[in-house]
Amino acid sequence: MSKLKPTKRNPWAWIPSLYFAEGIPYIVVMTVSVIMYKRMGISNTDIALYTSWLYLPWVIKALWSPVVDLLKTKRLWIIVMQLFIGAGLAGVAFSIPVPNFFQFTLAFFWLLAFNSATHDIAADGFYMLGLSEHDQAWFVGIRSTFYRFAMIFGQGILIILAGYIESNSGLLPVELTIHSKPSAQIIQFISPDEISFPESAGELKILVYQNEIEINTKAVFKSKVDSVINFAKDWNSSNGFYKAGNETRTEATVEQEEPSWWSSNVVQNLESFIRKYFAPAEIKTAKTDLTGNFGLAYFKLSGEPRTGEDVVMNFGRESGDNSISLVEGTRFVFSKENWEKPAMAVIQLDPKLKSETITYFVGNAGNIPLAWMITFFILAGLFILFFVYHKFILPYPPSDLPAVKSESPNLFSEFFRTFMLFFNKKKIGLILAFILIYRLGEAQLVKLATPFLLDAQEVGGLALTTGQVGFVYGTIGILFLTLGGIVGGLLAAKHGLKHWIWWMILAINLPDVVYIYLSYSQTTNFLIINLMVAIEQFGYGFGFTAYMLYLIYISEGDHKTSHYAIATGFMALGMMIPGMFSGWLQEIIGYQHFFVWVIISTIPGFIIIKFLDIDPEFGKKSKQEKA
Repeated sequence: MSKLKPTKRNPWAWIPSLYFAEGIPYIVVMTVSVIMYKRMGISNTDIALYTSWLYLPWVIKALWSPVVDLLKTKRLWIIVMQLFIGAGLAGVAFSIPVPNFFQFTLAFFWLLAFNSATHDIAADGFYMLGLSEHDQAWFVGIRSTFYRFAMIFGQGILIILAGYIESNSGLLPVELTIHSKPSAQIIQFISPDEISFPESAGELKILVYQNEIEINTKAVFKSKVDSVINFAKDWNSSNGFYKAGNETRTEATVEQEEPSWWSSNVVQNLESFIRKYFAPAEIKTAKTDLTGNFGLAYFKLSGEPRTGEDVVMNFGRESGDNSISLVEGTRFVFSKENWEKPAMAVIQLDPKLKSETITYFVGNAGNIPLAWMITFFILAGLFILFFVYHKFILPYPPSDLPAVKSESPNLFSEFFRTFMLFFNKKKIGLILAFILIYRLGEAQLVKLATPFLLDAQEVGGLALTTGQVGFVYGTIGILFLTLGGIVGGLLAAKHGLKHWIWWMILAINLPDVVYIYLSYSQTTNFLIINLMVAIEQFGYGFGFTAYMLYLIYISEGDHKTSHYAIATGFMALGMMIPGMFSGWLQEIIGYQHFFVWVIISTIPGFIIIKFLDIDPEFGKKSKQEKA
């Protein structure tokens, strides 16, 4: 007699691992691929063009979501997609050392993107099938947390791993320490031809002219910095350290373009109306001839490389303050023809940085293909483990059944019927309006929050440095966003979605007023700024819980997997459209009036909540579960 398959398991046994597995391929395709291609010497133009298209499968995944609903079980889709993702990651690893690696790895990244998007559809559908309504509410913050852990893993640990392997293969890394000091001497430009490196015997190594550089925090003229950067680019390019980049559109080219009919007849008229009635009397410009000071670094090989072998060095920040950045010279190729000449890098301070700080830069000349091969093989192995683990751990919910059999003649009609059923839902217009406007204010705020923190006080910003903004959002913001999501899930599971939805829409919108305070006070107190952002991010995490639970709620019934995918597509649209015009609007009316407008934009969300039909019991623990 065969063993019965478990219909339920403790959600802690599979939800964290499932959503961690869901986030990894997304961050690998969208972020890790960009870093790998940069390290491998692909131009910025090609990286931006080809990797941008990799986002397409997540944009259009709702189009094939009915297939996941109609054929086989969500459980089978999950484990098969995890196996395919592991195979795709291995394919990337095998393709890295081949001559046409860019084309081959892109092909595998495309497969990864489609497999990952399909895995997302199945995982979200299985979440709704494998959990009660109460547990869906309780774990909504937990699943988001482990998805964010995957983001951290991909953007942090994976990159650190590849860098560690790279730094421990090939030539020894070189280290450079940059100090920003108000009392430092002003750096004078030195032509690379005038640099004299000390003699170095023994094994081949990379030499650096100075291991420590002090840069004065006093601002300098932009024209001076631009001329130094342009000189460095020309020097590095003409001496074969890298090829010149592709031409970009200049301001003159843009000015020569004829405005479109839409721009001439709609946008310009609307802009004139807004400026006349809503713009401040005077918006100061932040145009200045001054910018952050700079430092120069020079590198060369200690000896001639082997015949036919080039030495590639990647140079960049290892740790320290992000307000000290590398503006020229990230990758150098040393060959038999140029090894005796120094390569040149330019490092610049954030113009708002006035205090003493320190940043560490490292030049690695390790085996870059080997480092990324090993990294992707490890990822492939990780997904094989996910495949095996979830094959045995995922439960078998009784409702996880295909809507039609694969040999059914009604497959195609059922495919289109899935979309028809979604748009025939009761009060579908109200549902779509809620999805599109629930985050109307936040969709505009999220695009301008970082520029506001970075912009000079002359244009209404807070004039934070890049490093400070990184701390505010990368540390404090993430922490409170995650905490808000977890608390929201716990409370929604206790009293249900209907009870908490009013509190949650208040939480996602009301904290936006902190930006009104910040824009009018323009405080320089870093503690207050962190506190304000923490409040706003906690509110966003808490309030977003209601949004996700409502999408789950309206997806209940037949074809819930594909209906949830369609709903999340409209969710993305609700973020995209307001974000497109938010920057244009802010430039017209200024930060102060813009943040007031953000609060006004939240009003439709409050109005529409009153007309929503939500089962008061949705999200609560049922009597059977309590028993």
